[in-house]
Amino acid sequence: MGLLLLPDELRSILKEPLGKLCRGDGLDCVKAMEDDIRRANKLVAVGDMTAFYLLKSGICPDLMIVDNKTKRMQVSDQVMDKLDHKGYKTVPVQNPAATLSSDLINRIQESMQGQEKIKIIVEGEEDLATLPAILYAPPGSAVVYGQPNEGSVLVDVTAEKKMHIEELMKRMIVEE
Repeated sequence: MGLLLLPDELRSILKEPLGKLCRGDGLDCVKAMEDDIRRANKLVAVGDMTAFYLLKSGICPDLMIVDNKTKRMQVSDQVMDKLDHKGYKTVPVQNPAATLSSDLINRIQESMQGQEKIKIIVEGEEDLATLPAILYAPPGSAVVYGQPNEGSVLVDVTAEKKMHIEELMKRMIVEE
C-alpha cells in the first residue's frame, strides 16, 4: 500500500469525535476518563498534549504517537521532557499532512502486536494516526486523542468501531 490521502468529503466527517468527547483541559479529561483508560487492554495516545497529560497523571500508554507540535506550533520544553519518558522505544516515521503513510500504518500495527511500549515520532503530521490506531488496537483497548479547542476524545475499541474505521479508510485516496 502506498500513501492514503484524505479526500475533502471525509474532512467534515473526521472533525466529529470518533468516541466520547470530554470537554475541558487535559488533566480534567484524564480524570474523567480514568476508569475506562485503566480497564483498557491497550492504551494509545495520539497527539503530544494527550500523551503529556496521560503521563502527567501517572498513566503510561502502550503507544504514543506524537509530532512534537500542538496546533502546528512546537511544544514546550516541559512537554518535550515529559514525552521523553524512559521505558519507551522511539521510532521515527515520515507522514505528510492529511495522509497516512504505509510506514506509519505498519508501525502502529506492529506496536499493537507486541508488549513493548513504543513512542512513534512523526515527521509531518500525526492527526490521522487515530484511524489505524483504532483499526489495529485489540478489542477492549482505548484510543485517546485531542479534539482541538474542545478537549479529549476517548474511543472504546470494539468490532463495530473497527469496521466503521475500516470503511472510512477505504474511502481515502490511494497514491502508489
